[in-house]
Amino acid sequence: MNYYNLKDKQETVDFKTASIKSQGRQKGLFFPENIPQFEKEFIQNLHLYSDEEIAFRCMKDFINEEIPAEIIQEIAAETISFEIPLKKINDRISVLELFHGPTLAFKDVGARFMSRCLSYFLKNENKKVTVLVATSGDTGGAVAHGFYNVPGINVVILYPKNRVSQVQEKQLTALGGNISALEVNGNFDDCQDLVKQAFGDENINTELFLTSANSINIARWLPQQIYYLLALKQWKQQENENPVICVPSGNFGNICAGLLAYFRGLPVEHFVAACNENDVVPDYLKTNQYQPKKAAATLSNAMDVGDPSNFTRILELFDHQFEKLKTVVSGYSINDRSTLETIKEVYEKYGYILDPHSAVAFASLEQYLNENSGKKGFILGTAHPVKFPEAVEKAVPITIEIPASLEALMKKDKKTVEINPDFEELKRFLLNKNQEQ
Repeated sequence: MNYYNLKDKQETVDFKTASIKSQGRQKGLFFPENIPQFEKEFIQNLHLYSDEEIAFRCMKDFINEEIPAEIIQEIAAETISFEIPLKKINDRISVLELFHGPTLAFKDVGARFMSRCLSYFLKNENKKVTVLVATSGDTGGAVAHGFYNVPGINVVILYPKNRVSQVQEKQLTALGGNISALEVNGNFDDCQDLVKQAFGDENINTELFLTSANSINIARWLPQQIYYLLALKQWKQQENENPVICVPSGNFGNICAGLLAYFRGLPVEHFVAACNENDVVPDYLKTNQYQPKKAAATLSNAMDVGDPSNFTRILELFDHQFEKLKTVVSGYSINDRSTLETIKEVYEKYGYILDPHSAVAFASLEQYLNENSGKKGFILGTAHPVKFPEAVEKAVPITIEIPASLEALMKKDKKTVEINPDFEELKRFLLNKNQEQ
């Protein structure tokens, strides 16, 4: 399997190169040259396969011979070595809980797969690799834990000051070791822009072996397909019709992975992109005009993205045909007031606690189902509510207990370096860090 650059289709690379480089020329994202199809027998009989076998079959065609099959099997098994249950909230809406991994967020899946692939590819490299990543919340913690103490790899995480929760901040700042956290005086788009500039800077790339762990990296984006298959395996044991799947969407890597699985043969009735007040894509789906905006701060901060990078991959999947995209994907925008009302209502009616991102998804799916009677679906529960206690406790009169797995981490000191959204500041940090090695 080769991958081409969406901004320069003459540039094609293999899985290893795409995983290490992360971006191509002109900061273009890599995209698979062909979309391998699931065998019909496999999809119809998911219940006969173990979760580990499903994960392996999902990923093997994207890697081919670059990693031996037995190693891919090991990586796939380690990637999903925690529970990913589909639970009913009410008769129409279920939730796929993706927050049972080490950092209590869906990004554990992609980060674990990617870290293990990079570790395999770089085991014989003499030069240290720097993983550079921007986060709006959960990516940072997942990447930090996925790469913590991995030999030969340094991690530098950029996150927006005062725009992540206390738990999120501790998960990406308290580890130390080979993990460095940069607190940026700006928003997520500023952080992401700095990372993109670093990848395009000749001086930095001469001095450093630079790669990214954002969802722009195929080794983090592609494995997110796995849990859509695991969800379908459970869904078919409960329901006869195909599900409507609603995904909390910020940088749009998660829903893009689901759409890729759909193009491979995953039976889905419809996709709903659930956004907060950062409504660039819902607006596009109404107007056919894509207008990036400055990101607004909301309670669902991991979705505070004003120019989602992965949307270009979604357009590529649909051959840039607006009408074709609209038949498969709908978009909704939910404000903070509705988010809090949804958390309160779902808790009072069904005894289920949603985090703000999952609440945005629930409200969006409920709207879609009200407009399309007779259908059922599930949301992706992308984070544990303990990661957003201020928002949850503002909506419902409860105190969310910190899981035992987080208690020791929360007692550790925060270790950060504060910078402005100025590329020269980031450049100095990276080059100085490299000289210290």
